[in-house]
Amino acid sequence: MAAESCGSRGASPPPQHPSSASGGAAGRRRKAEAYREVLRRIRGGPAADARPGFDDELWAHFHSLPARYAFDVNIERVEDILLHKRLLEEAREPMNGLVFDVRHSQIFTVDGSTEVDSATSIKKEEQDPQCSAFASDQRPLYEVIFACDDKPKRLSQLTSLIGELGLNIQEAHAFSTSDGYSLDIFVVDGWKYEVDALRNTLRRGIEEIKHRAWPLVHSTPVSMGHQLLEDSSPADCVQIPADSTDVWEVDPRLLKFERKLASGSFGDLYHGSYCSQDVAIKVLKPERVSVDMLREFAQEVYIMKKVRHKNVVQFIGACTRPPVMCIVTEFMRGGSIFDYIYNHRGSFQLLDVLRIASDVSKGMNYLHQINIIHRDLKTANLLMDDQVVKVADFGVARVKDQSGVMTAETGTYRWMAPEVIEHSPYDQRADVFSFGIVLWELMTGKLPYEDMTPLQAAVAVVQKDLRPTIPADTHPMLVGLLQKCWQRDPALRPTFAEVLDMLHSINEVVRSSGHHKRRPGRSHSGHS
Repeated sequence: MAAESCGSRGASPPPQHPSSASGGAAGRRRKAEAYREVLRRIRGGPAADARPGFDDELWAHFHSLPARYAFDVNIERVEDILLHKRLLEEAREPMNGLVFDVRHSQIFTVDGSTEVDSATSIKKEEQDPQCSAFASDQRPLYEVIFACDDKPKRLSQLTSLIGELGLNIQEAHAFSTSDGYSLDIFVVDGWKYEVDALRNTLRRGIEEIKHRAWPLVHSTPVSMGHQLLEDSSPADCVQIPADSTDVWEVDPRLLKFERKLASGSFGDLYHGSYCSQDVAIKVLKPERVSVDMLREFAQEVYIMKKVRHKNVVQFIGACTRPPVMCIVTEFMRGGSIFDYIYNHRGSFQLLDVLRIASDVSKGMNYLHQINIIHRDLKTANLLMDDQVVKVADFGVARVKDQSGVMTAETGTYRWMAPEVIEHSPYDQRADVFSFGIVLWELMTGKLPYEDMTPLQAAVAVVQKDLRPTIPADTHPMLVGLLQKCWQRDPALRPTFAEVLDMLHSINEVVRSSGHHKRRPGRSHSGHS
């Protein structure tokens, strides 16, 4: 049932306080005053929080919300501010996105007077006279508080849910945070049962809203290689081919998110924990979901669960059921080689270059042995931890087709083989070309073709047979390896098994000659 007309006026946020509409000086002063008063009351009351950094957390809470929040909230009830803060923190967890709380509010009686319940947190506005007459002696009011990611139509989804439950909105406050979340507070009536029943009913409604954020997961079969991943189970999920020994579906309740490491167009990467183990968690963004994204997600899970090698990042599991879809892997504390070189200005001695190149080659040789082509080998996808380097990110990796070749451009231009750029058939040797660019990058600490845009570099690689300039003081055996790896004809490039043999020989010669005492890449003229 839709909300009654006398309650629907609360579906839109109330007018802003005149001093806070623009978040001006008056609004900033009010935020600071509210923060100080709430902090004083917390320190002197039973809700005291002695955690280090709590003061900063509380200020961040007020600072992220509009000034209107500081005017509207009852600062005498600090437990309500703490509840709002907690709910917003929970909403920021990727596993949540939309959380709520419900409790008793005020009680209206037939004579228009009110009995104030201790749970009331927002100042009650003057009621519409036509709404003060009720059929029963008294009608309970409930306060429903939502904290959620501030997506388009989210507020209308919540008000629709309230209306569908036969609730009448008597008052509403909607506050958008500066980091893309929303705190929405409704005072409603029309519920005839216990508050726990309302909580359970709202929970089911919210789960349905979360599921609707993934429409393609419900309706679209996901193709992977020669198999069609049909959804034939009662639960909505991306179906991954599995055998009877597979145990990789992760219970999302066991995931703990700690901090965001990176954010991309289609997903976010977090450091977290799973069953007390440090993990990295790559979470898909539901608002960016597409058939192609789901197909790549299924492909990545399928490939990673097949892979077991000390030089390939370990797959822990995946969540394939809405509302959260993610891939969980071991956490590599050293970060990526790309980040080390370009953000931390790190550099490698020659023996380090050879060790890293050997680790990468071992991981890639293993992948090729089980017919997996990475297709996006670059320093950003090489992770370090405890003197070990591992190949990561199989978002565009593929199992080799029976024909032995693949087509269509994929990967990253600066590391991409010519045949991939040209949309010609290719095989594992495309990864070897990318490895050659990575090896040069390790030696020089420079971005490939740094004076060109990625597209300019791609055109030059194909049309002018351009390759990065090899430093003049590079060991001749390394020069030979580089030139073999980035041959125009893929058939002339070595396999990774052959690369490993060459690296072993170079390492022995370098150690015996003392050449390793020099840092590679000091000069940038010579071989091309």
